Amino acid sequence: MNIDFNKTDGLVPVIIQDWQTLEVLMLGYMNQEAFDKTVNENIVTFFSRSKTRLWTKGETSGNFLHVKNIHLDCDNDTLLIKVDPIGPTCHTGSRSCFKTDYNQNFIFQLENIVADRYANPKEGSYVNKLQAKGLNKIAQKVGEEGVETVIAALAETETDLINEASDLVFHLIVLLREKGLNLERIALNLEERHR
Repeated sequence: MNIDFNKTDGLVPVIIQDWQTLEVLMLGYMNQEAFDKTVNENIVTFFSRSKTRLWTKGETSGNFLHVKNIHLDCDNDTLLIKVDPIGPTCHTGSRSCFKTDYNQNFIFQLENIVADRYANPKEGSYVNKLQAKGLNKIAQKVGEEGVETVIAALAETETDLINEASDLVFHLIVLLREKGLNLERIALNLEERHR
């Protein structure tokens, strides 16, 4: 990468984003040494402006940021690093340093929870109970929830519609997992169709 560290006195801003949910987790700064260490170790290291030294996120808390990929902006002076965060990112214990009202990408997080249930079944898990019943039952649940969503839209309250639509999205995520697909594939398809 041809990062222009000279534009901003040797430091570039670095946006940290959860690679699965796409939630922005924090902003930090890197110099060349911090960038090189990040690339070599695959764990995010910043240059701390207050401590005037390299600082690996998680060196004290254990909440490391494992690098998934790095993107350089069009001016070569800002980085976007997508990470797999281990634990909360913020020193306050929050998942993000930004105080948003809710996790705007919880649907992706839910997809990860479903995937985890498939990989690591839990006793009593609804996902695992559905999985055990097989593809036909999962597909049937999507159909049932679709019909219930339509009925709620036409004849019930807004709360009913929200609840039924939530059930539909949840069961669709399970169906996609059962078929070895994910929301990313759907998003890419929708994006391509939009063009």
